[in-house]
Amino acid sequence: MRGYTYRDEAGVTVARARGVEVPISPKKTYEVLNAIRGLPVERARSILNEAIEMRRAIPFRRYNQETAHHRGTGPGRYAVKVASSVLEVLESAEKNAEYESLDVDRLYVKVAASARGRIRKATMPRAHGRATNWNEQTTNIEIVLAERKEKA
Repeated sequence: MRGYTYRDEAGVTVARARGVEVPISPKKTYEVLNAIRGLPVERARSILNEAIEMRRAIPFRRYNQETAHHRGTGPGRYAVKVASSVLEVLESAEKNAEYESLDVDRLYVKVAASARGRIRKATMPRAHGRATNWNEQTTNIEIVLAERKEKA
């Protein structure tokens, strides 16, 4: 079992959550996490909900080969399955922040990281009793929330 990529800083209280071996695309997860990194939790949640409802495309900056352009974002996709999985992890981190007695109104996404998970072997039934082997990719998601410092 792997730990978190985030290393604790002295005097900083954070809340974190992980999604382990979620059956989603690692490349699409990378792009969704780039879209919410550094944002306040409310803003990140609204972006993910709009992507799930297919009202806002997630901008694809790196893995955008043959990706359609959408108004306001450029090349992007409606990554519904990935956005819903990331939203679950974000909500879990937010509940952990409440448990840690952090101010929920001042939380922001400090770390949003993903890594390729284990590859699951599977077979797809074909005609005439045959089957085709295929690999199912999984992704490990990590989200760390912290409180925004108040400006003096």
